Amino acid sequence: MNYTLHQLEVFLKTYELQSVTKASEALYLTQPAVSIQLKKFQEQFKIPLFEVVGRKIYITEFGVEVAQAVKKIMEEVKAIDYKALSFQGELAGKLKIAIVSTAKYVMPYFISDFINENRGVDLIMDVTNKANVVRALENNEVDFAMISTIPKKLKIDRIELMKNELFMVGGKNYKHKGKYLSKTEFQKLPLIYREQGSATRLAMENFIDSRKISTYKKMELTSNEALKQAVISGLGYSIMPLIGIKNAISMGELQIIPVKGLPIVTNWNLVWLSSKNMSNISKKLIEHINTNKQVLIDKHFGWLDKY
Repeated sequence: MNYTLHQLEVFLKTYELQSVTKASEALYLTQPAVSIQLKKFQEQFKIPLFEVVGRKIYITEFGVEVAQAVKKIMEEVKAIDYKALSFQGELAGKLKIAIVSTAKYVMPYFISDFINENRGVDLIMDVTNKANVVRALENNEVDFAMISTIPKKLKIDRIELMKNELFMVGGKNYKHKGKYLSKTEFQKLPLIYREQGSATRLAMENFIDSRKISTYKKMELTSNEALKQAVISGLGYSIMPLIGIKNAISMGELQIIPVKGLPIVTNWNLVWLSSKNMSNISKKLIEHINTNKQVLIDKHFGWLDKY
């Protein structure tokens, strides 16, 4: 056997994505280059690792066994890289962060410089809803979480990052009368909600319940982007975080509908378990954010103040 680490990497990525095309995109290689490496790797085994039927690749049972072994090898190789960088005095290892879906418009700006300055730090960022983020935090599956509502049942430390404002929005064809949307008119609007477990949904439901508003029609979508597109298309109306709809408002695809009691204002927080044994990477990230927080907010989110 004389296979290379590059061949192992190509085979593992193809196995994970079940596609030569997707593997080539993920590895920034051409499809022919991936196919060549797969062919060279296969030539070292008498038993097929995969089968190509039509234009689709299928990993054989033997191929699955090999892929699982390759995954362990690549993890050990990565561990060697981390150790080498550590001995050179550099930060090295994995940084795991879970964030709620709308935080994807915020979190990258707070960590991009840190990641770029520390080439030995590999970022794993899971974008999901609040319920899953809190679960990952509680189970100590992540180093940090970014949320707007602090979970009461967990003992956590946090850095308050910036405000999060939620407004009532509609498509460009909505015609508003009067200074504020009346309760009667509100109740006539078909409303679109995020899925159960979403902090945006909870904030919207709490606002509507507190005003004793009877909703006309309820629809549910499982991502902020899908919800935004639904509102743009005229399918309905929603209460959404301003941070995720800047371009749609600037282009006139969405409009803010004035409603008494809105916007709902919360704060984005970077949180971690108080009991967590913090790695050097985590400590340095906290230091980085505390030092640069206000500069980053002014640079990337100053536009929020005009709403």
